[in-house]
Amino acid sequence: MPKNFEPNSKLSEKAKDLRKNMTPEERHLWYDFLRLYPIQFNCQRIIGNYIVDFYCRKANLVIEIDGKQHYIPDGISYDKERTDYLNSIGIEVVRFLNKDINDNFQNVCAHIDMTVKRRMG
Repeated sequence: MPKNFEPNSKLSEKAKDLRKNMTPEERHLWYDFLRLYPIQFNCQRIIGNYIVDFYCRKANLVIEIDGKQHYIPDGISYDKERTDYLNSIGIEVVRFLNKDINDNFQNVCAHIDMTVKRRMG
């Protein structure tokens, strides 16, 4: 594992808390699709100095579920910094709105499946 990929151990408690207190949209995606997906995903995974919603190591793929806090200036800036970092170590980031999970769940799942397959060749 590259040095800059090492998880920040200070984030362990926060990641554990986020796993226990998933948003309804994260919970829906996890329990109704990703948890049983044939390629393993982890939820609230620490990568470097960041905690990502869902991570698939085999596909080097992060799935983020964005609520409204992601669309204020600080959220936009933080997300760009985090995405740039993840991209720099070869991880693709795919984002969905809470609305996507609630209104287009089957399309979200199909998009994730297609992206995993593309990333794995």
